[in-house]
Amino acid sequence: MLPLPTAPSSWALFLDFDGTLTEIAATPDAVKIHQDLPALLQQLSAAMDGALAIVSGRGISQIDAFLAPARLAVAGLHGLETRKAEEGIKQIDRHRPELEDVKQAMAGLVAGDSRLLLEDKQLTVALHFRNAPDRAEDCRKTVQSVISARPALELLEGKMVLEARPCGMNKGKAIQAFMQASPFRGRRPVMVGDDVTDEDGFKVVNDLQGLTIKVGPGPTSARHRLATVGDVLIWLKQMRDTFGSVA
Repeated sequence: MLPLPTAPSSWALFLDFDGTLTEIAATPDAVKIHQDLPALLQQLSAAMDGALAIVSGRGISQIDAFLAPARLAVAGLHGLETRKAEEGIKQIDRHRPELEDVKQAMAGLVAGDSRLLLEDKQLTVALHFRNAPDRAEDCRKTVQSVISARPALELLEGKMVLEARPCGMNKGKAIQAFMQASPFRGRRPVMVGDDVTDEDGFKVVNDLQGLTIKVGPGPTSARHRLATVGDVLIWLKQMRDTFGSVA
């Protein structure tokens, strides 16, 4: 049975976005947010004195737009930019000119197949092939061939997406940074995610004797599992209600 944190002052909550708080859509802009989600996250964050953060491959501005009016702590672009709820956005200066080479290679693929989608996140660049699964291997080989000659970059493979990013940052390191600062410091972390990009976070949270939860099927280092996004929302509502009863 999935544990339920009951003491809001003792826990820090880290949540992936796509595939965890919202269903993955055909394109990044097409996701639909459950009407209760922004308020639910605000309530949880308030109960935990701000020790709740979204940890996502999306940029912080996108997360804010989807979750408005909620303003939460966020690690965006896998930790290349971060923000505590009450502060401004801090970007790690890891921009590399080599990203332009990868973007051009991805653009060449997209030009030949309208089912592919190029997403330029400035500090990273992603190629989505959800609508063209038959192109997966071709896309992977093309992007990998460009990245392999550029040691400052690495390839991150998610669910039907290939993302080039500067080396040295991931969701696990983003969580470590949060855990060293108030209000997260000294708490027991919880990480909920669905994709291979969340495994770095699961490892860090496991090492800290926290609670790790994988959403959906597939191999994982997470120690617990929820089947669907809907189950995540139910679990978060149960947590909010429990926190309210002990406040």
